[in-house]
Amino acid sequence: MLTGGELEVTGRLVRASNGTFFGEVRSGEDVVECVYKPVRGERPLWDFPDGTLAARERAAYLVSEAAGWHVVPPTVLRDGPLGYGMVQRWIDVDPQRPQVDVLPAGESRPGWFAVLDAFDEADRPVRLLHRASATLRSMALFDAVVNNADRKGSHILPERGVPDDAPVVGCDHGLTFHTELKLRTVLWGWSGEPLDGEERARLDVLRDAVDAGPLRDELDTLVTPAEVRALVERIDELVATGLMPEPGDRWPTIPWPPL
Repeated sequence: MLTGGELEVTGRLVRASNGTFFGEVRSGEDVVECVYKPVRGERPLWDFPDGTLAARERAAYLVSEAAGWHVVPPTVLRDGPLGYGMVQRWIDVDPQRPQVDVLPAGESRPGWFAVLDAFDEADRPVRLLHRASATLRSMALFDAVVNNADRKGSHILPERGVPDDAPVVGCDHGLTFHTELKLRTVLWGWSGEPLDGEERARLDVLRDAVDAGPLRDELDTLVTPAEVRALVERIDELVATGLMPEPGDRWPTIPWPPL
């Protein structure tokens, strides 16, 4: 549907920093709501000069699928009314299932991790938290693999109409695959914890897929050879250390704004 259906733009997401549109893909009687980001609407970024953000979004989806994480909605590259770009299945977010939240300073919540103590826009002390769910842990590991520089709370999308324990997906993966370490995320709750057997197995499967085969063939068309090598190095380092990533001290590790 996303690849071959007729794409119609029906609205624009005006708060997005790049050209981002809401639309529908139709094939006969079937309709899928989607997000459409034409390449011509991308703002040049000095620190991501190579390729396109659309291609990085497609690459992130492929990596998520290859490892079996399934934390990125179906994402394709195709032509559209405003030219070639990325088309991704729209997620209708359930506001009753927040994954990241802000509480007054010092407060906690069962089943949640406290990540950051800070001050809000009114200079009140607050605490940033996120759920301690298996899905978000998978997303945190995925972010480390693709070197996601922009995992804001609003980029985590609990879908409306599904069970509370259903998997949660994320969006906006254009700032990924850089050769320099740029991991910026709100999902630091598992920092330094040992990887379990399933996580190690998924990394091994992904490592083999990146080495050769359909995934490697398509990655070579989406990101640079140096970025593919850096992807392999990040996977190898996670396997070697056997630990979830930890914040560093040489770069900002929380995106701005965090929500």
